[in-house]
Amino acid sequence: MAADRVIVYGGKGALGSKCVQHFKSKGWWVACIDMAANEEAHENVLVKMSESFTEQAGQVSTDVAQLLGEQKVDAILCVAGGWAGGSAGSKDLYKNSDLMWKQSVWTSTISSHLATLHLKPGGLLTLSGAKAALTGTGGMVGYGMAKAAVHQLCQSLAAKNSGLPSGAAAVAILPVTLDTPMNRKFMPDADFGSWTPLEYVAEMFFKWTTGADRPASGSLMQIVTSGGETQAVATQ
Repeated sequence: MAADRVIVYGGKGALGSKCVQHFKSKGWWVACIDMAANEEAHENVLVKMSESFTEQAGQVSTDVAQLLGEQKVDAILCVAGGWAGGSAGSKDLYKNSDLMWKQSVWTSTISSHLATLHLKPGGLLTLSGAKAALTGTGGMVGYGMAKAAVHQLCQSLAAKNSGLPSGAAAVAILPVTLDTPMNRKFMPDADFGSWTPLEYVAEMFFKWTTGADRPASGSLMQIVTSGGETQAVATQ
């Protein structure tokens, strides 16, 4: 068994799949948590659809505990999420806000609790925020609220008595637009040179996990791509 272990929450999505591939290529043991299995992962925890947060959180927590037993992991990468638009006057406001909360806040909260139980001392938890949510998001209210909650959660995890293991770090990434097949499909005329390649994010996670250039716990790292060049910059 590989000594190095990582859990990718949302490991079936575009970024999650890239993370699973990247860590596996480095010889790591990789577990995926998602609604559907990622065949490339060593193990999968399938999330059951539920309208109840406590029910879904309990199911995932129980299944992860059964999978890991006494084993600890080096990192938990929460890359689950999604996007939906709509102003406060949108007929889809309630539906889209509910979806954003489930995709971003539920997953981030579960990942944070899993980190308190299963992360090694000095381990890494990453959460997925959004640069847009640093200010008002009038045309995508539900998305902005959910991502802002993730930013606050990340900062709380860095505070005293957060429950994270000693020396562990929680870091949120705040991308603008990730270069995913879905984004290309829906925005075919966009400037792809300003989109962040998934490989960049996966490699950055790997570096942080192995201790290279890891930001301080609680950091909100904006990921900015311009002219095909990407850099991660702390907001504070």
